Amino acid sequence: MTAISSLTSNYITATSYNQSINDNSSASVQLQSTVLEATETAKPAQPTRFDRLKQLYKGVRNTPNDEEVSFSYADFAQAVEETEYAFERNTVVEGTAVEITQAGAIVDIGAKASAFLPAQEASLNMEDGKGIEQLQEMIPIDTPMEFQIISEEDENGQLLVSVKRLQYKKAWERVVELAAEDAVLEAPVVNVNRGGAICLIEGLRAFLPGSHLTGQLPDENLIGQTLPLKFLEVNPETSKLVVSNRKAVVEQQMEDLSRGDLVQGMVKALKPYGAFVEVGGMSGLLHISQISYDRIDDLEKVLQPGMQIKCMIIDHDKVNGRIALSTKTLEPEPGDMLKNPTLVFDKAEETAAAYHARMDAERQAREEAARDIVLGLGDSLDDLGASGDGDAASGDSDPLQDVSDSLNSLLK
Repeated sequence: MTAISSLTSNYITATSYNQSINDNSSASVQLQSTVLEATETAKPAQPTRFDRLKQLYKGVRNTPNDEEVSFSYADFAQAVEETEYAFERNTVVEGTAVEITQAGAIVDIGAKASAFLPAQEASLNMEDGKGIEQLQEMIPIDTPMEFQIISEEDENGQLLVSVKRLQYKKAWERVVELAAEDAVLEAPVVNVNRGGAICLIEGLRAFLPGSHLTGQLPDENLIGQTLPLKFLEVNPETSKLVVSNRKAVVEQQMEDLSRGDLVQGMVKALKPYGAFVEVGGMSGLLHISQISYDRIDDLEKVLQPGMQIKCMIIDHDKVNGRIALSTKTLEPEPGDMLKNPTLVFDKAEETAAAYHARMDAERQAREEAARDIVLGLGDSLDDLGASGDGDAASGDSDPLQDVSDSLNSLLK
């Protein structure tokens, strides 16, 4: 009994405790509901006088007064409309460098942000290793210059500009003009390679093939030399520029050459019909019939490639740069080129002088003979007049044609 009574007492106590907790929770929930209802039914706070003034304030108002300035607002609006702000790619604009750095220059071109000129775009003739000093020389501060826009705006509104591309375009225009004039120009050699050399013309790199280089090989010794050049190919569309040193040298030398000149050259090649001799960068033909007065059966017994010889110019083609040569005119005696070529070359100047004297004497003799024929022509005309109509009717002979044939035979 005692145990049952104890259990019953404990149960009643627990039930009372739980009932108490439930009562407290109900009271708390009821309190929260009351607070929410009071909050919802509360009226919003009324704005103060300062809040109302703040909402009505629109800032300081300026009344336009056109009398105090030299232009009106209408004039200003019209000027803005007429001003063009073209900052598209490839547009040429005027600007001023305001700062020089190792990487490039900051340029004011009138855009919303300063443009940037990379160092590699500063000039067509930038040299390696000179750094900021060269850049300052190419792009002086506060000096108006033309720039070409080469990019779109970045996220900061900045553009990239170039001076090099403007110079490149102008250089090609100048090269095209020089090529049209067929001018001989001088240019330095800046590099060499296996195929030839690289020359600098108006800031552009031109290729000089080794086959068009006169008297030299395309090696390191050529770098820094200034050579006379002529254009072989000029193509701005493909940026192809090819020049020739040999063509320029030939043209310059051909102006000073004439028939009868004594020149020295080197045998370059032997052919069945003669030998090719290089004379001052020009290729001359020494025909086998012009080597000696005697017949030549084996040309290799007389001349060998690489042999230095003296010869006389007997004809030339200045347009194509070709010359015809002769050694038989330098022989003291017919056949000396076969017997003793060294003797022929040693006495070349003396023999050439004697040859010129003989040619002058023959020319004077032909001129005197022609003069005698012309003087005798008057007598022939008198005879024609005296003969009357009889000879004219026959028409079988022509004395004037006979005189012309005589003159041609003497002047040949």
